[in-house]
Amino acid sequence: MATVYAVGVGPGDPELLTRKAERILRSADVILAPVSNPAEASVALGTIREFIDESRQEIIVHQFPMTSDRSRLIPAWQEAAALIASHAEAGRSVAFITIGDPLFYSTFIYLLRILREQWPQLPIEIIPGISSINATAAQAALPLVEGDEKMVVIPATAGIEQIKAALETYETVVLLKVKPLYSEIIELLRATGREQRAVFVERVGSSRQKVLTDFSEIANHTPDYLSLMIIK
Repeated sequence: MATVYAVGVGPGDPELLTRKAERILRSADVILAPVSNPAEASVALGTIREFIDESRQEIIVHQFPMTSDRSRLIPAWQEAAALIASHAEAGRSVAFITIGDPLFYSTFIYLLRILREQWPQLPIEIIPGISSINATAAQAALPLVEGDEKMVVIPATAGIEQIKAALETYETVVLLKVKPLYSEIIELLRATGREQRAVFVERVGSSRQKVLTDFSEIANHTPDYLSLMIIK
């Protein structure tokens, strides 16, 4: 029985992979990459191309629907978990790759629960990765927190009221995947006088990276799905 690895590949820059992640990726028999749309390339897979050998390793791209409908999500999770388990039980090591970190808003969290419940005998090792939050702060040279400051991370889909409450409570607010509520967030920043205290970044670490600190540019920008804001 082989090991199942969950490998965080960071935000998109191959140089931000850890040495351990690279070692696992080079040695794994099977690489399983998630994708939300089969017509689009896997960001995680694109990040690690230089570390894998497709003539020797099996590369599997598995679709996970971009939806909150659990009647569609659960079968996709089950199918992926069963696929992973079948390879591991046959003695082939499997590396499930995910952008960012495997335990931070990652699809692997759901697979981990299924694997532990249905295949408890499988050895699982999790390789942490650099999150988009850390990469964004680095690109903007923006300290996230210091001293006694507090920080909160909110998916923008949580709603504008939760974002407003967070701005009143925390010194640093990180908003993930801001695209669905972008215009409302822009208006909230204006209303609360935080126009000059926001940083916007999309596709951090990739060739398509964009870092905006000028509020007029932020307000006029049409965000990509993989985008976030840090508000101080």
